[in-house]
Amino acid sequence: METFGTRLHRAVAERGPLCVGIDPHPGLLARWGLEDDVDGLERFVRTVAEALGDRVAVFKPQSAFFERFGSRGVAILESTIRQLRDVGALVLLDAKRGDIGSTVAAYASAYLDPSSPMYVDALTASPYLGVGSLAPMFETAAAHGGGVFVLALTSNPEGAEVQRAVTSGGRTVAQLVIDEISQLNRGAEPLGSFGLVVGATIGATGHDLSRVNGPLLAPGLGAQGATAADLPTVFGPNLSAVLPSYSREVLNAGPDADALRAAAARVAADCRRILASGH
Repeated sequence: METFGTRLHRAVAERGPLCVGIDPHPGLLARWGLEDDVDGLERFVRTVAEALGDRVAVFKPQSAFFERFGSRGVAILESTIRQLRDVGALVLLDAKRGDIGSTVAAYASAYLDPSSPMYVDALTASPYLGVGSLAPMFETAAAHGGGVFVLALTSNPEGAEVQRAVTSGGRTVAQLVIDEISQLNRGAEPLGSFGLVVGATIGATGHDLSRVNGPLLAPGLGAQGATAADLPTVFGPNLSAVLPSYSREVLNAGPDADALRAAAARVAADCRRILASGH
């Protein structure tokens, strides 16, 4: 069984260092000339999957924008996951789940067990009930070749109050999270399966990412204000593990399939150049 880290490393080598977020919010549907309803949602995600599914390494559907339509929206999310995985893309579900005990184990079963209709390659998770509370996710992911991306240093301004708070041991909360995820990835080759979420808009972090040995998801590129040129400032010498994530910068080019492909190719080329050069 291949690990998620191995599959991600290969996908990025073959398709380029790009994650496209699928965030079908009302404004984006309207921009495409679609109604803010289930039919508009279905047309939107089908267009994205058909245009980009065979050329982008990773897709990151935001679960909330499907859940807001109830069971029919969740059914479309299930279908989208299948479509993308069928054409060789990796699917990282942005759900930011986090809980304790049997509840986090149920989240793990829902998203990281291949027997589930919601099965994805990786899941985002919140560590603020303690990184150890996510152990059932880590265990299920390891058992089935999946991945987990844990929030560490997010780009929203409210995040710093918690994430940069100093613990009794002298480390920030974020550094504690970074260090615990680093332990999970020790010895993994070519890349660990447990990643971190570090916003591309936050500038120099003052945190040590050098031992993570896992993927570093960088949201906040494009419409949120960051560019590929900001990545060296945020990640320093750790660029080889960075997975840049764009959403509106790519999706605003739709619904024309050729325009979507051109937008994805442009940002992927920018990222590849910056990540390869280090500046």
